[in-house]
Amino acid sequence: MELYKVLLVDDESEVIDVILHKINWEPLGFRVIGSAGNGVKALEMVEKEQPDVVFTDIKMPYMDGLELSRQLKKDYPMIRTLLFTGFDEFEYAREALHLEIREYLLKPLNASELTEALKRLRTSLDQEREDKLNVQKLQDYYMESLPMLQVNFFVSLLEGRIREKDLSRYLVDYRIDLSGPLLCSVVFHTSSHRVPEGMSPLLLNMSVQQQIKERVMEHYSGHCFVYQGNTVLILQLPAGEQITALTDECDRFCRWADRIIGATVTAGIGQSVDDIVNLGASYEGAREAVSYRVLYGTGRAINIAEVIPQENLKMPEVEEDGWHELLKVIRMGREEDLAEAVKKEVTLLHRHAHTVDQYRLSAMELVKGFHRYCSNNGLVFEEYKGALADPYREVPEMDETELFTWVYTLAGKLRNEVSSARNSSSRNLITKAKAYVENHYQEADLSLDTVCAELGVSNSYFSSVFKKEAGKSFISYLTEYRMEKARARILETTEKNYEIAENVGYPDANYFSYVFKKQFGVSPSKYRTEHMRQ
Repeated sequence: MELYKVLLVDDESEVIDVILHKINWEPLGFRVIGSAGNGVKALEMVEKEQPDVVFTDIKMPYMDGLELSRQLKKDYPMIRTLLFTGFDEFEYAREALHLEIREYLLKPLNASELTEALKRLRTSLDQEREDKLNVQKLQDYYMESLPMLQVNFFVSLLEGRIREKDLSRYLVDYRIDLSGPLLCSVVFHTSSHRVPEGMSPLLLNMSVQQQIKERVMEHYSGHCFVYQGNTVLILQLPAGEQITALTDECDRFCRWADRIIGATVTAGIGQSVDDIVNLGASYEGAREAVSYRVLYGTGRAINIAEVIPQENLKMPEVEEDGWHELLKVIRMGREEDLAEAVKKEVTLLHRHAHTVDQYRLSAMELVKGFHRYCSNNGLVFEEYKGALADPYREVPEMDETELFTWVYTLAGKLRNEVSSARNSSSRNLITKAKAYVENHYQEADLSLDTVCAELGVSNSYFSSVFKKEAGKSFISYLTEYRMEKARARILETTEKNYEIAENVGYPDANYFSYVFKKQFGVSPSKYRTEHMRQ
């Protein structure tokens, strides 16, 4: 055990000698590091030596023991002070108590009294040292546990298990900064169906998570953790427009992961929210975006705000498993999957109903679920309910076959409506893009980036939709459009090649000639010559 350091202060050197030789210091746990003849000199030594205990006389020149004690209490509150004096006066004792000095001895000093005082000091110092060590251990343990505590907090937050009034306390306790101004959730899903040779799905997930931290998180402020087998990001965004850049960043990562790691990673980007209370809605949006990989393909980023209109992005209600599966098929499933999903839901409804009242109540809840779904998606339930005048009264009276028919018909109508709306939205986006090309094809800086910025969508989503609707990539379409405009100018004007090149967005005439020849098989000049003869 390290010995406690003691500084002796007295203007009488013989007193210091007596104290030094009367006490067997080391067995008591102390060692004397020096002495001073007055308070001024003592303060200099305290600053240099940092003692644990100061033994000081009261009556000294320049600075007496009480003033020294005041300075020590002010500047070095952890140092213990022991006062001794030849005067047994009440005022001294009262001032010593005021300064929280626990030991006060009278001269001439008695060895046994001084020894007992040192023992008491040793016990007190040991306890203090132990308390410090315990506090430090707790602090170390807390810091080690902090990442796990943060993850537990986020999971509870996303699942809606934290009360709003407790949020600020948790944020402070767990040292989490989610000041925003906007927050967004991202879910990265790594397919377990494609795992590089020699690597397990678990190791692949860990590798992907590490790369996400290094390649995506470096650009954003937020937190990254694993939940339900997926890597989840909670990010802060300075503005709403940043979510498009975030989508493209995630898309680049997914393509990089496929090329370098050999992992099929799909990223779902939830809607941005301006309040931490709504972060769960962003997370659910991100999870749903990932599920849209069955429509838009894996190994890419999908922004929920681009596949579902923003006004319909609401916090989803908690549903039973069967109902959730049915909604999933309505939103993005194949027509051949619909009957099975409906049968499962109707079967569950009958299985869980043990009385007629229970059955009727469950059937009414089913009607309510469809009504709510229509409302959340901007649809009018009455237009899809069929010939029923009052579904809440008539559906509970249906037998299993009748109920299946009604639900299947209604779900089919909703699925067709959702699919049609999605296709209409995609076609509208492509129409706008083509119109933009028509008006700006002459601009040399026209590109995929400029069109996506104009339309307010991510490159990833736009590229996917454009190729699906137009049957070719946007760059191919733009090149073909420009080449058609160039071909018309070659045949209809006497402009030189470099003039035509500039007029269709190619500042480099040589590159223009290269692209033209690749498109039509001959150079612009030869094309003009051959067609002018005709």
